[in-house]
Amino acid sequence: MPKHEFSVDMTCEGCSNAVTRVLHKLGGVQFEIDLPNKKVCIDSEHSVDTLLATLKKTGKSASYLGEK
Repeated sequence: MPKHEFSVDMTCEGCSNAVTRVLHKLGGVQFEIDLPNKKVCIDSEHSVDTLLATLKKTGKSASYLGEK
């Protein structure tokens, strides 16, 4: 499965919980959240556009950093 890295403007545990919630809702993903560095690594067959749109549902700014 491709592994994608995203930058998400998370500042607290609540932010990372919001990311966890939207990714679980999407399904078909495995992910790690690096709160101090504001990064989310996602293993998924979903397209980058789908993953980015899902992360943006948290209301936080998100950008794609590339494959890891």
